Amino acid sequence: MNTPTHLILAAALFAKPMQRKVTTAALIGGFIPDFSLYFMFFWHRFVLNTSTNEIFRDLYYSDYWQKVFAIDNSFVVWGVLLGFALWLKNNWMIALTGAAFIHLLCDFPLHVDDARAHFWPFTMWKFESPVSYWDPNHHGDIFSVIEILLVCVLLGVLWRRFPTPFPRAVLMSAALLTIAPFVVFNLIMGFGS
Repeated sequence: MNTPTHLILAAALFAKPMQRKVTTAALIGGFIPDFSLYFMFFWHRFVLNTSTNEIFRDLYYSDYWQKVFAIDNSFVVWGVLLGFALWLKNNWMIALTGAAFIHLLCDFPLHVDDARAHFWPFTMWKFESPVSYWDPNHHGDIFSVIEILLVCVLLGVLWRRFPTPFPRAVLMSAALLTIAPFVVFNLIMGFGS
């Protein structure tokens, strides 16, 4: 799934009005499994001046990048951390680790050749799903519609949960970040034609 969708899902599952620490932890947890990708992309693209094509053609699949992804996308790591948080009965830790774990559960069946090694440190094996969240050659065109519908439902849930102006402004921003690229892409590509 796209990163903004992970954040919206994390908020829908864990965010609570008047519990800023828990809500913030949920959003951070929803983002952490993708953090290394964003960090390494921005470092290579804007500091080292590496082309985007080279980043996603070569570096993304390099052993180094894949080892980093294996750590922050490990069911083992996040499962142990979530278990510890549950044992402590610490709400913000449960929100952070739970959101990260659910991020992985959502990504696991939606990556084809760009899959991550979700069972590190036991193995670097990757499940290459027949379904991609983005690649139309692997049903990404269908899944993107499902993802947008999911986002709309989750935003509705959050809209009802957070009735004050600031959270609603954040929700509108999240909606734009998630839905606008889909709409623009399909207008340009002639969705349905």
